[in-house]
Amino acid sequence: MNLFDVYPLFNIAIDKGVGCKVFDNEGTEYLDLYGGHAVISVGHTHPKYVKAITDQAAKLGFYSNSVQNPLQVELAQKLGKLSGLEDYSLFLINSGAEANENALKLASFHTGRTKVISYKNSFHGRTAAAVRVTDNPKIVAPINDNMNVVFLPWNDLAATKAELEKGDICAVIIEGIQGIGGIKVPDVLFLQALRKLCTANGTVLILDEIQSGYGRSGKFFAFEYAGIKPDIISVAKGMGNGFPIGGIIISPMFKAVHGMLGTTFGGNHLGCAAAIAVLDIMAEENLIENAAKVGDYLMTELKKFPQIKEVRGLGLMIGLEFEQPIKEIRFKLLFEQKVFTGVTGTNVIRLLPPLTLTIADVNVFLERFAKCL
Repeated sequence: MNLFDVYPLFNIAIDKGVGCKVFDNEGTEYLDLYGGHAVISVGHTHPKYVKAITDQAAKLGFYSNSVQNPLQVELAQKLGKLSGLEDYSLFLINSGAEANENALKLASFHTGRTKVISYKNSFHGRTAAAVRVTDNPKIVAPINDNMNVVFLPWNDLAATKAELEKGDICAVIIEGIQGIGGIKVPDVLFLQALRKLCTANGTVLILDEIQSGYGRSGKFFAFEYAGIKPDIISVAKGMGNGFPIGGIIISPMFKAVHGMLGTTFGGNHLGCAAAIAVLDIMAEENLIENAAKVGDYLMTELKKFPQIKEVRGLGLMIGLEFEQPIKEIRFKLLFEQKVFTGVTGTNVIRLLPPLTLTIADVNVFLERFAKCL
């Protein structure tokens, strides 16, 4: 049997990681400024993280959600405390797409409506409802195309207000910072007005913080910059530092009913152990503050390069837009300078490093980056 060939692959096999560095199977060292799509939050193979997973695996990896799991309770309590959302509830699943599926489902249960507002260049996942609210027709299969979704221009308050005031919108789903869309930060005044409009029109506000959450923006959630509280927040990526886990964080306005949501693997013992370790490490090592400080330094230094058209982002979620396609620059970074970065579209390089990135790491990157321009 062969693998289903849907990924264009670099001729590199990574088999080891430590902190912000990864190593291929020939022993070559790379600086990791991408974190495997913003997944690595507390660094590769952090000793406390490894111990938590190892100890739990030796004890119990999985049992069903038909019995009590104290690890789920501990995870919810620690997540509430670190995020400042202690009055919210947590439903655990396995991935970002699944988080958005459940967020949309819960919103529809609550409002009885079916129409959703999303935004141009959004990305919310590849499963049924999540892919339909993603602004990329190439990955929307015909079977997914029946849901009623309107895509509005980014930061367009007038268009959003006009749609919401029709009174038939189930939910607005918006990324805390657009990732695939090119590291676009929503305007603070737009988010504040959106919060008020959703409340006034009985619409659920869903913040997709799958990529921008868990400290990446320099705050626990990117929406905190606007001083608002969403109705549902979807999380995944950095939540487990590579272990597959996701969740939705749910406002007290929703009433839980037995059987309305469910999952086989979500909230399993091993996943909870990983996620608890991540939160403990983030708190103990002040990684949110580190993301803000190191990210600010990195963006300040990058803005000194005249070759870059625009540097944008928050914390350690950074986009570098060029006038020309960046394929050659990115290949030089990877194959000549041994630095992993991401890309979105043809002209934007994405930087999504572990939150443990240091000023020294940044200086190494800047030196190598300059050689590729």
